Amino acid sequence: MSPDRLSSTFSALADPTRRAILARLASGESSVLKLAEPFDMSLPAVSKHLKVLERAGLIERGREAQWRPCRLQANPLKDIADWVEYYRRHWEESFDRLDAYLKELQRKNRSQEIQRKEKRDGRKK
Repeated sequence: MSPDRLSSTFSALADPTRRAILARLASGESSVLKLAEPFDMSLPAVSKHLKVLERAGLIERGREAQWRPCRLQANPLKDIADWVEYYRRHWEESFDRLDAYLKELQRKNRSQEIQRKEKRDGRKK
């Protein structure tokens, strides 16, 4: 995915109203009127949100007589999931290396404490 497309997808997802619209569309296509119901805003305001989502490729709007159904298009969300997955793997590998380092430090500390205790008790190796 190109950085520009990724940016437009993230930009579209930055607004909570648009995320709520996508959540509603996840259960199936819907009309603009149905999508607008839970929001305290005008239909033109909802239409602007839908245009942003459409430009980002997150929804598709059709035309069936007087009805203009909106459908979720999940490909951009998959692209974001793939992008996030790359960084998740990076952090997991970093945490694994940190975990191994901390275990090595603990092992060395235990070994040193045993040596100090033996020295203190008069039992030298």
